[in-house]
Amino acid sequence: MKITINDLYNLDETIAKKLFEGATYPWEVLPKIKEFIIELGKTLDKDEYEEISENVWVAKSAKVAPTAFIAGPAIIGKNAEVRHCAFIRGSAIVGENSVVGNSTELKNVVLFNNVQVPHYNYVGDSILGYKSHMGAGSITSNVKSDKKLVIVKNGDEKIETGLKKFGAMIGDNVEVGCGSVLNPGTVVGRNTNIYPLSSVRGTIAENSIYKNQGEIVNKH
Repeated sequence: MKITINDLYNLDETIAKKLFEGATYPWEVLPKIKEFIIELGKTLDKDEYEEISENVWVAKSAKVAPTAFIAGPAIIGKNAEVRHCAFIRGSAIVGENSVVGNSTELKNVVLFNNVQVPHYNYVGDSILGYKSHMGAGSITSNVKSDKKLVIVKNGDEKIETGLKKFGAMIGDNVEVGCGSVLNPGTVVGRNTNIYPLSSVRGTIAENSIYKNQGEIVNKH
């Protein structure tokens, strides 16, 4: 299945385009997010972004609730909305026009532009593509129960990532249903829908409807 960076993401829809240079698979950039944000933040236009605390840059057009918590390093993009009691733990890029909702927690993530994680979501060690949306209560699980390194299973192929913490790589225009769990090492192709209350693992092809592990159908 198609699981490379170019298969999953439109890199013109993120301020982090350069982060992906030289990488083949998107999870390769997870260990680089923190330092990338620190370097990128220093270059942001001061007319458009304000450094509100150490290594936390917020676009002046963004809306951030006074009850939200943002630890650095972090970049909150133009016209983004960070709602009441959002918890951004650091190493997070929130794309333009994106929504980080009530009680949503982010850690070591890149949200492309127009991403919505609006209600009680946990997103850690993950990358969410352009216009992807996580329904209420859906989360990325980013550590295996046995604490072993995450392996991406793509058909018969097993790709060793060398990462202990790896949530999900979610392609552009993916809809994740309410209450779903994306298990460590999940990769979801573009334009795919995940049914509510799903437990998802492995790779899911683009343009699919995921009903359960044994029933994944192509969109017509």
